[in-house]
Amino acid sequence: MSRPVVVTGLGLVSCAGEGIDAHLAALAGEAAPRTDSETFAPYPVHPAPAIAWDGQIPKRSDQRQMEAWQRLGVYAAGLALDAAGVKDEAAFKQALHLVVAAGGGERDYAADGAILTGLRDAADPGAYLNERLQNDLRPTLFLAQLSNLLAGNIAIVHGVTGASRTFMGEESAGVDALRIAQARVASGQIDAILVGGSYSAERPDVLVIHEMGGYLARDAYRPVFARGEAGGFILGSCAAFLMLESAAHAAARGARALARLETVASDRTRRRPGSVADSLEALWRQAGLSSPDHVLSGATGVAPITAEEHDALARLAPGARLRALGDVIGHGLEVAAPFGTALGAALVAGGSAREVAVTAVGHRRGEGVLRLVPA
Repeated sequence: MSRPVVVTGLGLVSCAGEGIDAHLAALAGEAAPRTDSETFAPYPVHPAPAIAWDGQIPKRSDQRQMEAWQRLGVYAAGLALDAAGVKDEAAFKQALHLVVAAGGGERDYAADGAILTGLRDAADPGAYLNERLQNDLRPTLFLAQLSNLLAGNIAIVHGVTGASRTFMGEESAGVDALRIAQARVASGQIDAILVGGSYSAERPDVLVIHEMGGYLARDAYRPVFARGEAGGFILGSCAAFLMLESAAHAAARGARALARLETVASDRTRRRPGSVADSLEALWRQAGLSSPDHVLSGATGVAPITAEEHDALARLAPGARLRALGDVIGHGLEVAAPFGTALGAALVAGGSAREVAVTAVGHRRGEGVLRLVPA
């Protein structure tokens, strides 16, 4: 049994703004995305827009207890529920399942700095460290590191109380969140599911982590496919959520189907020369892609993988308009695949595309390809 799976709601937030129209305009244009090159110099980031959080997170107490990545995700999830027409449907949301792809939470930088400073002159560094860790860290710090807290906050704020599942693991997590969500609806296990993720790029800790691996681009913004041998990605604060439903379920409640989400294919290869191209070609066939008119690439900019993906896509879809998501919203790791899927669905819904291919090739591991067509 395989039922058609359609997209009925989208919630998008990034440096381009919020909502479908702002992102379609950014996708259609050639202007560089909004970039902050000063705050974390020499590492540029694509910052989140100014958001009136009350629109989707009405309680100030809820806003205060969330970190930035959680607020972005909860806000985007609310936009998707609104767009699907179920924001005020309590019974629908009580049965609604949820899949989230996200990384960990933020550090308490003040506590970290004080501990490291005091450690320099401590007579017994081990005892000092144990004492400070026990007394200085807030009780919720460990919970704040867990990505499933985003799912919990979506449940609390929006009343989405069906079963939830959370994926971590950078770009592959976003691919698998979509793959599992699509498969569960297609198989008849459930009728509707909310899927997506969020990422906050404006954090010193994530910049340090990725710079230690040599993955960050430096200085001024350059287009993803023009970063050459230096390579690197520019992180972007972003969030994307999609409402997926069986076509019959959407029709029964009178919801507009924006696009049909076909096979979501994922892979994980040993990174050697040619492995990414081979994987993309296999996934292309598995996803049933023929001649897409748009290809939305989640390419990171990291060399030499990005150049290999670009060449492979030029062979696989020679007539398609190729656009890197990093040139629209920056790189959001777990959010790359959901964001690309949401933009692809918006293109199909607007009538400017008959078939859209979305790719997500990880900067270290994992590949994914999916297909969107008119509903």
